[in-house]
Amino acid sequence: MKSNLSNTLIKVILWLMERHIEASTHLENKIMTPDTTRPSPFFIADNRALDFLNSVAAPWGSEIEWLGDGFNLLDWLKHAELIPNSVLIQFREQTSQEELNKIAEQTRELREWFRKFVSTHAGQPLDADVLIELEPINRLLAKNNGYHQIGPGQLDSDPDRSALHWQQNRRWLTPDMLLMPLAEAIGHLICHANFTRLRNCEGPTCTLWFLDISKNHTRRWCTMAICGNRAKATAHREKKRAANTKSKR
Repeated sequence: MKSNLSNTLIKVILWLMERHIEASTHLENKIMTPDTTRPSPFFIADNRALDFLNSVAAPWGSEIEWLGDGFNLLDWLKHAELIPNSVLIQFREQTSQEELNKIAEQTRELREWFRKFVSTHAGQPLDADVLIELEPINRLLAKNNGYHQIGPGQLDSDPDRSALHWQQNRRWLTPDMLLMPLAEAIGHLICHANFTRLRNCEGPTCTLWFLDISKNHTRRWCTMAICGNRAKATAHREKKRAANTKSKR
């Protein structure tokens, strides 16, 4: 009797272990397998804050959302090089999907607040009157756990370059710290960029933003591959149509 009970107990334990391994494997695959249903994120803005705005876009008609859930957020931050790989692993392994999804939702809310600010002020210089509009981002920045340390600098032959480097670090204690590099990028853009050179792509349906750092400040398109070539093709067809119409007269 005891032997049968022991065998039954062993079978139950083995079954539970198999279910645990299956669940762990499924979670690991969900965390580590890249989403192949959409293209890689766009980093065409020449500014990380504007790249953040471009984390939702419809370059080919259908909207693509790169921050749809917590794992998407971690993936985008990794591509943007805004978090160290060790931090990425930390949050993937130690934070529940529900918690990460909440942070992703807050991230999307931050993005749309920033989109409204950029849409209102792009193309004109900023002045101190906008400070009242910036209260939300300042409240977020006040939660920052960032700090600075002295670390090793780059090794090169420049005798005037210090062998030490003033580097910024962060205590990644809670998932909401994932918002901080985005808030800092927004703050840096607002304080250091020339807002008269913030541009929305001239593609008729394109929503992508960029900072025009071209030599003559004449950039018009998000990229030639997406909208520039499309505009050229449209112009060519119109020119050809006009020529044909003229020849028939």
